Amino acid sequence: MNSLPDPTPDDPWAPLRAATPAPIGLGRVGTAPSLSSVLTLRAAHADARDAVWTPPDWPGIEQGLTEAAIPWLSARSQAPDRATYLLRPDLGRLLAADSRAAVAGQRANYDLSIVLVDGLSGAALTHHGAALARALFAWGRRRSWRLAPVVCVSQGRVAIGDDIGATLGADLAVVVIGERPGLSAADSLGIYLTFAPRVGRMDSERNCISNVRPGGLPIDRAAELAEAYAVAARQQGLTGTDLRVELPNSAPTHSPGVGGAAASARRHDGGSGTGTPSLPSSGSAARKE
Repeated sequence: MNSLPDPTPDDPWAPLRAATPAPIGLGRVGTAPSLSSVLTLRAAHADARDAVWTPPDWPGIEQGLTEAAIPWLSARSQAPDRATYLLRPDLGRLLAADSRAAVAGQRANYDLSIVLVDGLSGAALTHHGAALARALFAWGRRRSWRLAPVVCVSQGRVAIGDDIGATLGADLAVVVIGERPGLSAADSLGIYLTFAPRVGRMDSERNCISNVRPGGLPIDRAAELAEAYAVAARQQGLTGTDLRVELPNSAPTHSPGVGGAAASARRHDGGSGTGTPSLPSSGSAARKE
């Protein structure tokens, strides 16, 4: 028998769908989305909600730090619970009194303070937090920097790193935080670097590396970029829009031009979650985080 030609036309969206987990070319049945698209969307929405409301696996994260011989301590923000944290971002930017006392007990002249914060994705910190902290700590040790104990913060926002860095006496604060989940990525981490941290720093005084996860910017590459930013920050005595960085395997650039979008001009709860890798960038908005 002669075989009949396949009546189904080639799908022009197939190459794009293969390149990204973002929902592209979903298709339809009549005027409605296809059933598979609707179910996928609902599952992604459920994953995003779970990421926001589920706390990180702190014991697992802390065990990962201990196994790497990295000192750490636990802390919490002034937000007493998750609901308050979501309604009162300002409370997530400051340490609770007992946590500030504990952090102050570790005060010294540090070059670098690494802070792990749950942010808006506990899942991101559970899956990648310890590994990223180990990678960051590794280059700090290699450079013989004075490293503060890693502070593990519950119910925190980006700016809590300013409070912690100032309390510890650190020259540079590096905050690793769970980004706001999107419908194609619920486990992304953001890295925020602030030189001379103190309460009241503006977003324009930070640099951000976003979408750190296996399906976005790999952990090793993110740590490499963070090292380049940290070294430049200490050399130039600043972070933010005026920082000039020579990134590994790239030409020198001013940080606002790296990656296009002004990532650090967003609050961390507006993190990318786009499913595509983001290079570091910094914002020009002068609002407080």
